[in-house]
Amino acid sequence: MSATKKTTFVEGIGRRKTATARVRLTPATNTEITINGKALNEFFGNESQQSNVQSVLKTENAGIEDYTITVKVIGGGISAQAEAIRLGIARALVKEKSSRRSPLKISGFLKRDPRSVERKKFGLRKARKQAAWSKR
Repeated sequence: MSATKKTTFVEGIGRRKTATARVRLTPATNTEITINGKALNEFFGNESQQSNVQSVLKTENAGIEDYTITVKVIGGGISAQAEAIRLGIARALVKEKSSRRSPLKISGFLKRDPRSVERKKFGLRKARKQAAWSKR
């Protein structure tokens, strides 16, 4: 048997609409975020989505160090994926150290947004949109 070096990581799952993100945090010397094998700025071209993902790591009084963050995200649009990743990172940080829970909760990062698309109903054009009513 060879002595293999075990890498320790903490995993968290985040969801938003139909997007699901599996996040792994590994302690490192500097913070790197990799999403589906791509760098953060390569995966999300929009700066608002990049800052949305990184906002959890900038929470004050949480005692967050540097991590290598690896994410597998599927489903949904890019905005929903960014919010799913943010929730996954927050849950993983709390799983690693429970004292981070209250600052992250106060900032609203541990809240899952339950809103999703309402299903289309039979006889209607969309979920609630009807055909125009005609008197004659």
